[in-house]
Amino acid sequence: MASEPARRPHTYIKPLNEQDFALWQPQWLGYLGYYEAEVPQTTRLITWQRLLDPKEPMFGALAMADGKAVGVVHWIFHRSCWTVEHSCYLQDLYVAPEQRGTGLGRQLIEHVYAEAKAAGSTRVHWLTRETNSTAIQLYDRIAQRAGFVQYRKQLA
Repeated sequence: MASEPARRPHTYIKPLNEQDFALWQPQWLGYLGYYEAEVPQTTRLITWQRLLDPKEPMFGALAMADGKAVGVVHWIFHRSCWTVEHSCYLQDLYVAPEQRGTGLGRQLIEHVYAEAKAAGSTRVHWLTRETNSTAIQLYDRIAQRAGFVQYRKQLA
């Protein structure tokens, strides 16, 4: 008896809405865990409010597979001294480990591209750790590496 081929889950990207907190938070925590970072619950709640506030330039979307959240992306529109139009910073991108390699990361990035273009932005940019080699392979195929090094100083 031949076994049936594994069914690929139906995946799609959906904008965040007020009912999605229980879907969003585990994805956000997965992202933070990947980068070995912690964000206090107070900050997570404020971030959630900002993502839903139409007056804020912050947005988010969930990657869904068969009704289950399996990824998240956040982006921020901001002014730039280099362009007249707003730029779009893709701040956070996470795909659950069991979904990596399925094209979902690319779908999330392309979702941000489409949202940025619809909003009149002419540029999307993001950062990743130099050790994130799997993601860098994807990024090198769908964007241009800028060649800049990031510096930061924690002020508080």
